[in-house]
Amino acid sequence: MNIKVWMYLVYLTVSIGLTVWVARALSRNGLVFLEEVFADERLARAVNNLLVVGFYLLNLGYVTVAMRHSEQVGSTSVAMEELSWKIGLVLLVLGALHFFNVFALGRYRRNRLRQLATHPPLAPVGRLPVQPAHPPVPAGPGMPGPGAAPPAPGQANPPAR
Repeated sequence: MNIKVWMYLVYLTVSIGLTVWVARALSRNGLVFLEEVFADERLARAVNNLLVVGFYLLNLGYVTVAMRHSEQVGSTSVAMEELSWKIGLVLLVLGALHFFNVFALGRYRRNRLRQLATHPPLAPVGRLPVQPAHPPVPAGPGMPGPGAAPPAPGQANPPAR
């Protein structure tokens, strides 16, 4: 077989293996995050499955499109360089997809928590009357009435009439 065919086979094997491994790890570990984001276990599993399918479609689509190499591969060193370039791009696409998903889901979670925090659990039914901080002290015998100035220091209270 030609060196180029071997390069393609190694590229497909490594790329598909990485895609499957990353998809399984993200699916398994991301389910806990999705349950927290959506607060519904059934919805979290459904979204998790949809994300895995989309992940496979995007990444494997990229792998197959990027596989083509129009130049001749004359030596194994050139094949290794081209292979490392292609697998590096696959890893970058995997990382970009992962960070985009985490960013989008984190943003959705923040918005959901913000909406839950602004709405009270029960609608208010009325308002309580405003109570003064200190109730007024009734004026009694020997006590000055409201609005009377307190006695100066060192003076006795005036006699009651």
